[in-house]
Amino acid sequence: MSRQVQGYVYLALAMLTVGSTVIASKLIASGLPPFSATALRFAIAFPVLLLLMRATGARLPKLSRQDRLILVIQAGAGSVGYTTLLISGLSLTSAADAGVIIGTLPVVSTAISILLLRERPQPALLLAVALATAGVLSIASTPDAAGGALSGNVLIFLAVVCEGLFILLNKRLKTEIAPLAQSTLMAGIGFIVAAIPAIFEAPFAHGISTSALGAVVYYALVPTVGGFLLWYEGAERVSGTEAALFTALAPVSAVTLAFAILGEPVGLNQIAGIACVLAAVLGLAFAESRRMKLAGGR
Repeated sequence: MSRQVQGYVYLALAMLTVGSTVIASKLIASGLPPFSATALRFAIAFPVLLLLMRATGARLPKLSRQDRLILVIQAGAGSVGYTTLLISGLSLTSAADAGVIIGTLPVVSTAISILLLRERPQPALLLAVALATAGVLSIASTPDAAGGALSGNVLIFLAVVCEGLFILLNKRLKTEIAPLAQSTLMAGIGFIVAAIPAIFEAPFAHGISTSALGAVVYYALVPTVGGFLLWYEGAERVSGTEAALFTALAPVSAVTLAFAILGEPVGLNQIAGIACVLAAVLGLAFAESRRMKLAGGR
């Protein structure tokens, strides 16, 4: 197996774990409050990431006050905000619908960058936004997407926006931080941020289901730690554009697992939504690849 093919396998497995976070969050939503589950997730992942840092000799760089503030906001939005909104949304909507909405992340993050940085949007981005919007509307227009389900879908989309802000804030860091070190920081800060509101949720007063607890442990170890290792092992072996293409597998993974594990029905609306989201992400990636080739030829 060539190094490039190995990279493809690692990236595909990483995106499989990303899709599985939707299923885990659905199980968590039925037995744990969102902030308590998030705090527990990071409490499990943080020491494991610390051990990985020690094993690999990774070190934390010296950070300016501005960078430290950015990291705290990142943890609040991308780590805690994303997870709590995802769990809250999945208590109201289906995992299949959530999987389609989460697939819009590459498009949403690019759109946020342009809106906040005031860059001129390229035609490829406008088309991708239109396709991604069509994908979300296709599931929002289903007969079941009313009342609670619609509110749940809105919460899932807000989770995607939080993750998009996380990506944008990462570009604002002045100090380069190694991926493993940054993941460890996000887990540690995320635990502190989530633990404060978790105290007021009093999760033990209402009892904790075994399935929810197991899902939190899975979320902490497999997608949070294992997914990180798989993604960066894969990204080292392929180009940035190739790696970006694999993010399109996340919604496919989520919807497939929702059908296979949770037994949720997958209708034409979800299939149409996935098709639109895949077209948006792949079109955006190909447009970026073409732009880089043109820039390199000048």
